[in-house]
Amino acid sequence: MARCSDKEKAEEEENYDGPETKSTKGERHVSFPPDEMMVSGFAEYTDRHVDSCLTLTEVSLAYRRSCDRHQVEPRVCILEQLKMGTCVRGRMKRLDLGGERLDLGSCEALEVVLKSLCFDFINLRAARLEENGASSLLDMISYYESTAYLDLSDNTHVGTSAWRALAHLIKQSVCLSRLDLCSVSMVAYGARTLSKALQTSHLAVLHLDNSQLSGTPLFSLVGALKSNRALLELHLSNNMLNSYQDAMQLGDLLRYNHTLQTLVLSDNAIADAGAVVLAEYLAESPQIKQLDLQGNAVRLGGLMALCLALRINLSLATLDLDGTPNQEQDEFLVQTQKRLRSEIGELCLANGSRAAVATETAESPPGEPPEGPVEDVVS
Repeated sequence: MARCSDKEKAEEEENYDGPETKSTKGERHVSFPPDEMMVSGFAEYTDRHVDSCLTLTEVSLAYRRSCDRHQVEPRVCILEQLKMGTCVRGRMKRLDLGGERLDLGSCEALEVVLKSLCFDFINLRAARLEENGASSLLDMISYYESTAYLDLSDNTHVGTSAWRALAHLIKQSVCLSRLDLCSVSMVAYGARTLSKALQTSHLAVLHLDNSQLSGTPLFSLVGALKSNRALLELHLSNNMLNSYQDAMQLGDLLRYNHTLQTLVLSDNAIADAGAVVLAEYLAESPQIKQLDLQGNAVRLGGLMALCLALRINLSLATLDLDGTPNQEQDEFLVQTQKRLRSEIGELCLANGSRAAVATETAESPPGEPPEGPVEDVVS
């Protein structure tokens, strides 16, 4: 086993105060076990849902008691969800806390719920999480492997310790497959911390819409995703991404990342000097299946480049573009753009059909005859 250098250990100790600590600055009280029990404890909680015999009524009662210990009022929305929900082998479809104001005590009181159940989706959108509460909650979600899909969008006061906890969750969780961080500023520390975590994450879908990613934050993100081998969908709508430097970074992403299949860039400023750049790399991309460029003012030059790229590219099955703008006056330009969009659509359709045939062939049992009539062979 490779050993960390003293410098690396010092940096890690300085930068992370994750679930191995029961409290931080005397304020957090999450009841994780000591260091020597973490590995066995993780295995225990990974399997807890299979063997758990707790009913939702029992979980609800335990949550009330937890609230009493932390001196907070039980959240009515949580009690209602536990009362009306359906639990199958320790799993519920969702835990919806969107719009709830969750302070430190309210977050810590949730530990008994996250310990007893796992969820397909935990919604924390606009939960107005404060730093210590967010850090504790993310540590719990990470340790108990509580969800496959987490939405943290519209939480505008994510502090340093919460970013560290989120990074730990992204790096360590094998259950979390989708993360939404829309309308969460990705400048400075947040962008660097997230990017570093994404180098080795298991995330398949990442939404970073409206996150101020233009410039250096996008550079950090692309640098991490060049070596990422898990991400399938990346959503970057409404990030003011420009037609030169940002487009070059996105081109590098298409060039070096070999797993990404969907890239959503709608409502940015990619324009034609960006569509041309993307088209250059798109022509050589063997895996990209969907690209969304709506709301980017892509006109004749960009359409020509994209059309040429699709004559070479064999994977892209969906390319979302705007229609001809109403302000376009020149009839020749209007007709040319329509023709190019039509050809782009046909090329994408051909790629999609080709992929469907390849999938069907790959899934057919060995030796199974093809569908349709079999002609007699005359010897």
